Amino acid sequence: MFLELLRPWWIVLAVVGALSATQEPGLAAGTGQQTAELAGVPLQVFTWRPDGCAISGILLVFHGLARNAQGYRDDAIPLGRRFCLLVVAPLFDAARFPAWRYQRGGIVHDGTVRPSDTWTVNLVPLLVAWVREREGRPDLPYTLIGHSAGAQFLSRAAAYAPVEATHVVIANPSTWVRTRADVAAPYGFGGFGDTAAAEAALRRYLATNITVLLGQEDVGSRDLATGREAEEQGSTRFARGENAFHEAELEARQHGWTFNWHLAIVPGVGHSARSMFASDQMVAALAR
Repeated sequence: MFLELLRPWWIVLAVVGALSATQEPGLAAGTGQQTAELAGVPLQVFTWRPDGCAISGILLVFHGLARNAQGYRDDAIPLGRRFCLLVVAPLFDAARFPAWRYQRGGIVHDGTVRPSDTWTVNLVPLLVAWVREREGRPDLPYTLIGHSAGAQFLSRAAAYAPVEATHVVIANPSTWVRTRADVAAPYGFGGFGDTAAAEAALRRYLATNITVLLGQEDVGSRDLATGREAEEQGSTRFARGENAFHEAELEARQHGWTFNWHLAIVPGVGHSARSMFASDQMVAALAR
């Protein structure tokens, strides 16, 4: 199943290019809203473009459970201004993207691994390609940040999709993809027939520049994911994040694999995307 993710992406990128060819190049200055057609999947996106600086990359922002993509876009604008990044916040509406499709990436439904070409996480590289096509810059680098439900989605994207982000910041998710082959997807790397491919994906996940960004006060139970797989990760979001980081660190060390994760704790902050995005720790993660 993981091998299917390595299919030639130039085919789908060509589709995105064809869809975009009749549009005006470049995202508009300031705030905007438009629809990205991603290989037949329309996504509403909220954007922001800085002025007075040379665009250095794309900041893709993934919203939480409230599906408030516009608010997440707005909260990320200071980061876009600081680093001269295009801010792009897609909306994953609840009707088309319930929890198994959004938070858990569309990997598994009713206990069965779905065909990889249906996985929601595969929309990430397509969205990057859409922005690059609009900008006329095929090599424009990109960063992924998400909070809460969006951070759950990014954990799956980093684990299972062919993302090549310069930074991935996963802030305060309810659950993680654990770095273990004996834990079934979408909570680990188990359940795939090809052991070698699963190991390759796990090694790529560990080598990705991931910042585990945790609010020290995120210890409440509101909207906290439950169930055996979630509860095995810890009793709070803060505990689950620390556990995920240290488990990943140990896995990499035991195998002698590259480990490129970073743990950053934001003191005095609970489950707040705005506070997490405005933190010094977020700025340091993007500057790394």
